[in-house]
Amino acid sequence: MALPVSEVQTAQPSAWSPLRQPLFRALWTANLVSNVGTLMQGIGAAWLMTSLDPSPVMVSLVQVATTFPMFLLALPAGALADIIDRRLLLLVAQTWMLAIAAFLGVLTVWHITGAWTLILLTFALGVGAALNGPAWQATVLDVVPRSDLSAAVSLNSAGFNAARAIGPMLGGFIIAAAGPGAVFLLNAISFVGVIAVLFRWRRVVSAGTLPAERVFEAMRTGVRYVRHAPYLRSVYVRTIVFTVFASAMWPMLPLIARFELNGSSTTYGILLGFFGVGSVAGAAMLPQIRRRLSVNALVAADTLVFAAFALVLAFSRNFAALCLTMCAAGAAWLTLLSNFNSSTQGAVPLWVRGRAMSVYLLIFFGSLAGGNALWGMVAKYTSIRVALVASAAGMIIGLLATIRYRLPDVETLDTTPATDPETPTAVGDFDPEHGPVIVMVEYRIDPAKTRDFRQSMREVRLVRKRDGAIRWGLTRDTTDPTRFVEFYVTESWIEHLRQHHRLTVSDRAVFDRARAYHVDAGPPKVSHFVFAYESNGNGVKGETEKRGEA
Repeated sequence: MALPVSEVQTAQPSAWSPLRQPLFRALWTANLVSNVGTLMQGIGAAWLMTSLDPSPVMVSLVQVATTFPMFLLALPAGALADIIDRRLLLLVAQTWMLAIAAFLGVLTVWHITGAWTLILLTFALGVGAALNGPAWQATVLDVVPRSDLSAAVSLNSAGFNAARAIGPMLGGFIIAAAGPGAVFLLNAISFVGVIAVLFRWRRVVSAGTLPAERVFEAMRTGVRYVRHAPYLRSVYVRTIVFTVFASAMWPMLPLIARFELNGSSTTYGILLGFFGVGSVAGAAMLPQIRRRLSVNALVAADTLVFAAFALVLAFSRNFAALCLTMCAAGAAWLTLLSNFNSSTQGAVPLWVRGRAMSVYLLIFFGSLAGGNALWGMVAKYTSIRVALVASAAGMIIGLLATIRYRLPDVETLDTTPATDPETPTAVGDFDPEHGPVIVMVEYRIDPAKTRDFRQSMREVRLVRKRDGAIRWGLTRDTTDPTRFVEFYVTESWIEHLRQHHRLTVSDRAVFDRARAYHVDAGPPKVSHFVFAYESNGNGVKGETEKRGEA
């Protein structure tokens, strides 16, 4: 099923344009069915726990068991998504989740599932979701053109939230008719479609000229990248602040449905169903809204809507009013998370996309798990109403506190690989895995332009460190005020070559702006030095030696 991605660009992509790609359409449809099963699984687990142990802490621990594995495994999963075939990783994760859901279903049908067994197997399902998440997110730009990225992310979110409109209500009816074991078994079956589409997809993986990174090395590189990407830092801060406070809804809702509305699993399912309806509506309207509001204005508006919803959930016990506000909350939730997700994906190049998404998912699910546990404890020692009012206040205060963390305009970032004519060659025999390597770049700068040059080199520093430098510095000759030397250190010669392969068009523009201050006729002189690991015959290592110039 190796289907090409259309390169036709439209001036204003519609909300549905990614569905014109056959592969995306097949994956999206199969994932929609799987999400229905996942949401039925979620309502079944939460409802079963209200029977096994109805304390707010135990109910919230079901949510924690679902989300905490992403916090634990997101980084290694993201590294694997970047260094091995993502399709294979997705197949393994989906098969694992099928097996665990089937096992939980059988145990529950036989009435031998206890509270801690439920939490343990829910955690095991979360492990599969953690392995699946970064790879699934990173495949979006494998199957749609970049112009459709925002729409594709919104459709993926809408697919999940459409499942909220179907899965909980369907799950509620099935639980009432056949018990939670039946929904666990149906969830296991729902993974079959995704596995079938992935099995038929023949993803083309370009063969690299350099050895693949090792897992821990790739994790370290990914963390270094996001650490030195200010635009990603803004996304992550906004995600943490919103998610920690907004997460109060998830453990409180089944308790409100059962004990304060005196409802059944169907009541809980209907409430979540209206949340899903609102999410689908939000996805349909999102492209039009984005043309009228900036991404930062939209995030602020949606945060206020979700805070208002938390207050309604705290004080109203009118079922119709709650259903209507669940719709508004679903639309706000989807548009917020779609903006966070697409801002992350659109701001990073292909080589690190899985790792950037893994950090985003780690932050999101870690905040969700921590928030679920926090609000469960708050509700236990105070009340559900106090927990929801506190979460609404936290969202508003958090919005004001993080207003300076503006989300990036990904349209101005070109993360496509740049042609790099400066890839160096080395003379002599040495192990390219050894290091460190020191690179020195010599500039001649007009003294009147020194201040501006230094400022432009701040951006160069961020690019060098994102792409693999472990140290960076800019020095000035004490005897010649026009001579500046930039130096940076990488762990090995291979890692330095990877720096050149990681260069993007936006990175090249940063280097060009800095080099525009260079006043010599020729380009800046670049020298490379590798630590001399050659032995002198008695095991003593030599000193640093020069390994060529570019």
